[in-house]
Amino acid sequence: MLGVLQNRTYRHLFLAQVIALLGTGLATVALGLLAYKLAEDRAGAVLGTALAIKMIAYVALAPIAGAFAEILPRRAMLVSLDLVRAAVAVCLPFVTEIWQVYCLIFILQSASAAFTPAFQATIPDVLPDEQNYTHALSLSRLAYDLESLVSPMLAAALLTVISFHSLFAGTVLGFLVSAAMVMSVALPNHPARQRRSIYDRTTRGIRLYLTTPRLRGLLALCMTVSAAGAMVIVNTVVFVQANLGLSQTETAVALAAFGCGSMLAALSLPKLLERNTDRPMMLSGAAILIIGLVSAIFVRDYAILLAVWLLMGLGYSIVQTPSGRLLRRSAHAQDRPALFAAHFALSHAAWLLTYPLAGWLGATIGLSMTATILALVAGVGLIGAIWVWRPSDEAEIEHSHYDLAANDPHLMEGHHRRGHRHSHAFMIDHLHPQWPRAH
Repeated sequence: MLGVLQNRTYRHLFLAQVIALLGTGLATVALGLLAYKLAEDRAGAVLGTALAIKMIAYVALAPIAGAFAEILPRRAMLVSLDLVRAAVAVCLPFVTEIWQVYCLIFILQSASAAFTPAFQATIPDVLPDEQNYTHALSLSRLAYDLESLVSPMLAAALLTVISFHSLFAGTVLGFLVSAAMVMSVALPNHPARQRRSIYDRTTRGIRLYLTTPRLRGLLALCMTVSAAGAMVIVNTVVFVQANLGLSQTETAVALAAFGCGSMLAALSLPKLLERNTDRPMMLSGAAILIIGLVSAIFVRDYAILLAVWLLMGLGYSIVQTPSGRLLRRSAHAQDRPALFAAHFALSHAAWLLTYPLAGWLGATIGLSMTATILALVAGVGLIGAIWVWRPSDEAEIEHSHYDLAANDPHLMEGHHRRGHRHSHAFMIDHLHPQWPRAH
C-alpha cells in the first residue's frame, strides 16, 4: 500500500492532505472549547449549530465544486482554497460573539467543500493505475483515522502549556503547509473528456448514487454513523466539563478515545474483509454504534465514557472504511469522481440533521434523552440499510437486454446465458440505466 508514495506528485498531495487534516483536527477541539467559553452549559447547542452550518456548505456546494473542478486549473484552485481556509482560521481566536463563529465557520467550510472534491478528482489522474488508485483510497482512509487519534492527543498535550486559542495557530500552519506542498508539484492537465453541461456534471453522481441499491444502503448507514458521531463530537465537551466537572485536557482525551477505537478497527479490517464481504461487516459496525449510543444513556463516570467512546470509534470505522470499496464497485472509472463527490454531499446531509439534533436536544432535554433519540435514529438507519441492500447484491446480477441485437458484443461479456440474458458485475451506465428487478 505504501508503494504509491514513491510517486512524488501523489506523495506531496498525500502529505498536504495529512497536514491539513491535522490542522483541522486541532481546530475541532479548539472550536468545542471556544463554544464552551462563549455559552458554557449551552455549548452543545452552539457547536451543533456551527457544525450544521458546515454541513449546509458541504451538501450545497460540494457537487457544484466537483463539477467546476473538471475545468478550473487544479493547482491554482487547491492553493487558493487552502489560503482562504488559513485566513479564516487566523480570525477565529479573536471572536467574541456566537454569530461571528457561525459566519467564519460558513466561509471556512465553503472553502473545504470546494477543496475536497477537487482534491479527490485529481488523484485518479495522478495515479491512473487501478491498483495504485485503490491503495491511495486506503491511505486516505487511514489518514482520516490517524487524524481522529493524533489531533486530540496533540491538543491535550498542547493544552498543558498553551491556551486553547493558540490551537488555531496549528490550523493556520496546517493550511499554509498544505498549500506549499500542492505548489511544489505539477499536477496533470485535465484528461480529455466529453464536455457536459454544468447541470449534468453536478447531478450525474447523485443520479448514479441513488439508482444503486447498495449505495442507498450505504446512505442509510451514513444516518447511523452520523447519529453516533454527532453525539461524540457535539456533546463530549458537555459530558466532560459541564456534567463531570473536568478540564479541557480530559475533553481532548475523551475525543482521542474515540479516535483510538477507530484506528484499532481500521488496522484490523483488511484481514477481516478478506474473510467477510462488505455488507455483514458494515451492518455489524452499525449495530456496535447503536449499542454505544444506548450505553451513553447511562454514562455517569469518566472511565465509562472513555470505554463507550472507544466502542463507538470501533463501530464508526467498521462502517466507514469499506465505503470506498462500494463506490469503486458501483461506477466505471470515468464516473467515479462524480460518484465520490455525490457521496461526500449526501453523507454529509445526514450530519446536517444529526449535528443540530445532538446539540439542541442535549441543551434542552439532557444528554441521556438525547442519546436515546439518536439511538432510535441510528436504528432506523440500520433497518433501512438491511431493507434496501440485499445480500444478493454482493454477486454478479443476471439481467436482460431485449433492446440489443442477439449478437451484440455486450451480450458476450460476463457469463452469457441464452438469448438476451447474461450476468456480470452490474453498475449503472448508458447500457444499464436502471437496476434490474429481483426475480
